[in-house]
Amino acid sequence: MDKNGNIPRWKLTTIYPSFDAPEYVQDKVILHQRIQAFLGGLEEPLSPGGLLDVIHAYEAAAGLAENLMAYAEAIYTTDTQDEQALGEINALEAATLPLEKGAVLFRDRLKEQKKQVLQWTESEDALKPYRFFITESLKKAVFQMSPDMEDLANDLSRSGGNAWTRLREALSSATTVLWDETTGEQKTLISLRDLAHSPDRHIRERAYKAELAAWKAIAIPLAASLNGVKGTALTLESRRGWKSPLEKSRFQSRISEKTLAVLIAAMEGALPLFHRYLKAKAQLLGLPVCAFYDLFAPAAPTGAARQWTWEEGTDFIAKQFDAFDPEMGTFARHAFACSWIDAEPRKGKIGGAYCTDFPLAGESRILCNFDGSFDSVTTIAHELGHAWHHELVKDLPLSLARYPMTLAETASIFAETLIFEGALRQASFTERLALIEGNLQNSCQVIVDILSRFYFEANLFTRRAEGELSPEGLCELMRDAQKKTYAQGLDPQLLHPYMWAVKSHYYSPALGFYNYPYGFGLLFSLSLYSKAKTAGPGFQRIYRDLLRLTGRASAEAVAQVAGFSLEDETFWQQGIGIILAQIEEFERMLTSLTG
Repeated sequence: MDKNGNIPRWKLTTIYPSFDAPEYVQDKVILHQRIQAFLGGLEEPLSPGGLLDVIHAYEAAAGLAENLMAYAEAIYTTDTQDEQALGEINALEAATLPLEKGAVLFRDRLKEQKKQVLQWTESEDALKPYRFFITESLKKAVFQMSPDMEDLANDLSRSGGNAWTRLREALSSATTVLWDETTGEQKTLISLRDLAHSPDRHIRERAYKAELAAWKAIAIPLAASLNGVKGTALTLESRRGWKSPLEKSRFQSRISEKTLAVLIAAMEGALPLFHRYLKAKAQLLGLPVCAFYDLFAPAAPTGAARQWTWEEGTDFIAKQFDAFDPEMGTFARHAFACSWIDAEPRKGKIGGAYCTDFPLAGESRILCNFDGSFDSVTTIAHELGHAWHHELVKDLPLSLARYPMTLAETASIFAETLIFEGALRQASFTERLALIEGNLQNSCQVIVDILSRFYFEANLFTRRAEGELSPEGLCELMRDAQKKTYAQGLDPQLLHPYMWAVKSHYYSPALGFYNYPYGFGLLFSLSLYSKAKTAGPGFQRIYRDLLRLTGRASAEAVAQVAGFSLEDETFWQQGIGIILAQIEEFERMLTSLTG
């Protein structure tokens, strides 16, 4: 907590004072002017200087659009009942349609003059830094419809895919359940899910059943939302020429087909290790087998788990960042001091956590729901990892600073790892047991649960191509996916069939398969951390260079900065080896407890 005893809300006044402020209103006017300037540069064939001018015009318009939209969405996600925020989001979506059409026209221009353009990226000094951006744009040009069709698709998305996404956000954030008939206490879906961390199994079970009932009560509109989102994606990606949504996702992630294949194989190969962990956890809890609602049960005895105040958590994060890179620690303190974080749980605020960037201000903002657990502390560190990533690339032109999901998750999970290792160094036996088990909880989610989500989404796209799925059909797909990954590690009768409703990542029409990037990020970041320990203080510079390159190269090229080959199966085993060592220590500690 802060000095006043309150969990903080963020301050957005350095971005814009309000929707009615002259700065915000004027920027919407300027946005229109910048979009028109960008479109005007596409009216004639490109020259080297003209191409550079068009890129700069695009960056100016896109940066302002991102700044405005991030502000509106930041307000909306902390209060999904805010009608003005929703209205601004809708207005900005309409205002940026010409920009999206211009991006399509730009790629068509590049394709028309492909040979010349590629020659310019080798001969013209001013264009050389943009070679990756231009070559990637040329690849995108192959997978797009005509400008008019793309314009229509973008316009329809406002009342189609994007509207379905907002419906899911509104329903999930507003739904409450009567928890205590005597007092009339209501709990949101977020607070019910938080009770999965309770040391009392009866409370966990009760919350689990209440949560499932709540999701079931809103399952029909949520299923309609998911069918709408995935149906939209299938239709558009097919018309654009993608073989599948997964092919598009892999392109967006900037990884090769071989890299994805060896990553998934490594995750699948690690499943028996996590089954061992879940068996050991069941033993710790005195159970024959864990239920889904036992996944987040604390390892420490009742009352032994440390509760962190806001001040304690943020101070600890800054110190651990200091130990790796003092500049990273200074950055974290700046974020805390300047109220960049909205951590207070409240009705109307969405669940989970995210980091959003404001290109014009050169700042980030973090949304999370702090509950005093160590998991809450690591969540803040995770999102600060994203913010630090943005800090390192914010001076680059926008076209060279946009990085894929895979590498974004690398930065955030690396930051989490710093916090975990720092806590481990000063822990007693009981604290160490709880920390290791808590870290294995997270790894289990990122490998086992993420893999189940990957399987679910792959099957969902296949089934959705044949027709809409009912809520029970979606639950059936989710159960099958969870059984495939959790196997004997969980009671097959006590899974979570509504996880398709819980996870917001399924509801993005433009970003399919936002699941395996977390597995990528975990295993890649563990390998980076392992190398950091042996490389010494100089590795902080390598790490910064690696993050700065993420917007200008493939994931494979970025990994080479640290000496890694992502297409080598043995590389991924390095990260899994670290997890195995933790499982073995967890098992040894349990043996010492039971004699």
